[in-house]
Amino acid sequence: MPTISVNQDLIAKLLDVHGLKHDIDEISDQLPLLGTDIDRCDEETLDIEIFPNRPDLLSGETLSRAIRSFIHHQNPGPQLEVSDSSITMTVDADLIDIRPIILGAVVKNVDLEKLNIESDEFIKSLMDHQEKLHFALGRGRKRASIGVHDLSTLHPPFRVKAVSGNEKFVPLAMEEPMSINEILVNHPKGVEYAHLLEGYDKFPVIIDSEDNILSFPPIINGKHTTVTETTTDFFIDVTGWDFRSCEASLMLIALQLSELGGSIESIEITDCHGQVNKFPNGSPVEHVLPRKMLDGLLGRELSDSELTKSINRMGGSFVSRNSEQIVINMPRWRFDILHPVDLVEDIAIGHGFEDLGEDIPRSPMTAKPRNDANLLRRVRDSMQGLGMMQIQSLTLSNDDDQFNLVRWSNVGEVTRITNPITIDHTLLRQYLLPGLLRLLSSNRHHDLPQSVYELGTVVRDHKNCSRLAFLVAERTGGFAAIRGRIQAFLRDLGASEYEILALPDNEGPWLAGRAAKIMVNGLHIGCFGEIDPHVGELFELKVPMNGAEFCLHEIAKAIPDPV
Repeated sequence: MPTISVNQDLIAKLLDVHGLKHDIDEISDQLPLLGTDIDRCDEETLDIEIFPNRPDLLSGETLSRAIRSFIHHQNPGPQLEVSDSSITMTVDADLIDIRPIILGAVVKNVDLEKLNIESDEFIKSLMDHQEKLHFALGRGRKRASIGVHDLSTLHPPFRVKAVSGNEKFVPLAMEEPMSINEILVNHPKGVEYAHLLEGYDKFPVIIDSEDNILSFPPIINGKHTTVTETTTDFFIDVTGWDFRSCEASLMLIALQLSELGGSIESIEITDCHGQVNKFPNGSPVEHVLPRKMLDGLLGRELSDSELTKSINRMGGSFVSRNSEQIVINMPRWRFDILHPVDLVEDIAIGHGFEDLGEDIPRSPMTAKPRNDANLLRRVRDSMQGLGMMQIQSLTLSNDDDQFNLVRWSNVGEVTRITNPITIDHTLLRQYLLPGLLRLLSSNRHHDLPQSVYELGTVVRDHKNCSRLAFLVAERTGGFAAIRGRIQAFLRDLGASEYEILALPDNEGPWLAGRAAKIMVNGLHIGCFGEIDPHVGELFELKVPMNGAEFCLHEIAKAIPDPV
């Protein structure tokens, strides 16, 4: 999950503009209810993890706007004030197969002095916000990439056209002109994102009326448009392949600048199909929520005043309702609202889960344990006896974590997400151990030893499977330590006879010569070993680790249930 670090002073200044007092204790107490995890909240800094479904909270400015609504009940509303500018931008038809979505906006009169905000801090936060949006919405700049420019250096109107690789301009961080082909090979950003334009012989550029290249999306801006400490007027371009991602990115950068006193102006854009539209569109999106769904999921009916208060806290507005449905307006930049159930969640958060009432079961609750319940209980008892802490990680993962970094191959077909929210969540996991490695990576600042396990579901060949994995980070751990844990675990499960056989080198995340598989009654139930330090470094872990992963289905077949 993306993590942002915001100066408490910035939040205080932004709230003060609206007559609100910043209360750090209140932030610490209330903000997690919005769906964020606070890592640090002291007098100077607020460090929080933003869930992937809330990219609208990825800057101090947009976060402050949400705080005004959620904590201080001062709802700015879902409407974004946008005036018309005289600026136009024309997109050539041949961009349709290169980078078809081109959007833009202007923000003028950003006044940092009035807010007493240091310009270098602002520029850093602006760049950081861009990169966070590239990660959360842009899928590594493929679906959406953002360029922010000093408007005073540009000469509208703008045009977006396709050029050859021989076209030259001075890119950001360089002093001399470079051709596009040279940028893709030699410029750091070109090297990093060249794969997005692989196979093309024409490349997109944005030019002004004097034929100056201001942007080569999705790679790099021109140097002459660089935002500096004196910049007050901004031009924003967003290009990509997914309209919703591009529009949300455009509006969130504009929203960040508007929270600093800027006024947003739209640009008239003629797209590659010849259609003319103005962006950004500041009007909210109207959503229809079935009353039956809301009442059924919440377990109670909310009054109009309760609905109004709840939706206002989440930045939206309650419009109307009848016997069948509820009409709600939400900000256009709320990229995460894809289904009416998302509105139910927002209403529940805004109202407060603690105030939804209590109920008792209306049917008898007598039951007998499932056939696999005894095995799960025995596994948990054994893991806890070995000093392990149980965790539950996301079922969603990605190819790098699941396969490439840990040197495992996929088992059967991989179940992939058609429209993933982030590049980190593109498929349903096939292994548990990579999730434990990510967990320890996120907690590497804590003291050793760290011992965790997970009983969870994986999806292999589009079918659910139950697995167990554990991971231990300790300074003195080795193969003897992990073998001892495995022997204790097998003893707890009642396996009296088993074989421990060496695994081939580089088969999985294991250190060569220090890994083995476990055979019980001729069945392969799992494998264990020391984690290869090279694999650990790929997860930003530099401590000795050992772990294991098991298939519960095979354990159930190999080891009889004593109950």
